Amino acid sequence: MLDEMVFRSDDVPVADRFDYWAELLGRTHAPMELRSDYADDFRASQRVLDLGAVTAWRAVFQPVVFRRTPKLIRQSDPETYHLCLVVRGTGSCVWRHRETQYKPHDLFINSSTLPNDVHSTGDPVTTVALDIPKALMPLPRDVTRRIVGVPVSTREGMGALLARFLTQLSADPAAYQPSDGPRLGTVLTDLVGALFAHLLEAGDCLPPETHRRTLTLRIQAFIREHLHDPQLTPASIAAAHHISTSYLHRLFRDEDATVAEWIRRRRLEAARRDLTDPALHATPIQTIAARWGFPRATDFSRAYRAAYGTTPKDHRHQALHRHK
Repeated sequence: MLDEMVFRSDDVPVADRFDYWAELLGRTHAPMELRSDYADDFRASQRVLDLGAVTAWRAVFQPVVFRRTPKLIRQSDPETYHLCLVVRGTGSCVWRHRETQYKPHDLFINSSTLPNDVHSTGDPVTTVALDIPKALMPLPRDVTRRIVGVPVSTREGMGALLARFLTQLSADPAAYQPSDGPRLGTVLTDLVGALFAHLLEAGDCLPPETHRRTLTLRIQAFIREHLHDPQLTPASIAAAHHISTSYLHRLFRDEDATVAEWIRRRRLEAARRDLTDPALHATPIQTIAARWGFPRATDFSRAYRAAYGTTPKDHRHQALHRHK
């Protein structure tokens, strides 16, 4: 299981709950002034995951106002970017250069260096958040201001890619070992870099290696969205991203798979998921195979056996039998 710190307001006396949570936020995020109409008996829970240089956390809490003042910034600045996915509730944030409203499925980007007031509403509020050192995402100050406060939808594109990964990670930390933490932190850093590049539409603001990873992540997201297309090939992917096929293959050298292998793995994973889904037990195997880019039954069966050591039919039978 990943290294984590868990706080629940019920674990401390009623009179101490609000101040204790404020102290916890100061240690795991950045010192802030907090105000709440519920401070007398504050209800909150928080799980903080240690991912090396990166920290991810999920929090459920009653409405509160967070204030990061110039004085607090001078006293203590961890120099981090803070990305917060609103799962439940609404909110707003005010900076000197921008005021933004947030609702569920929005991702809001903040900086520990900029004074701000965040107002949350909803009972309770639920968020999934991520803190990344600015040293891992070096951007000029004027560029940072262009990103901070921009509302990002997580229903599509790079926002959706980051939100899915972060949500799944925070929901099931027991699926990983402590040694996985830094690797997961690296993945999240790359995803944030890709999102920033997308928002800025200026990849030259990022270091060359991050820019390369940004492009790779964009391509992988494109592949996932087009797995159903039997015409998805390295040539068509390269053309869609305005790069040469040879450069596409170079990008995948660090992925432990060629482009074609990466596509096949994702297609087989998707087909396997559908085959073992009890809700799809009546859907013919070939229909599922064709849905995920395998129009020929023999090609699908051969690839499936090579990947999982069994036929699609036998695997489905065994999986569905266990559900009974």
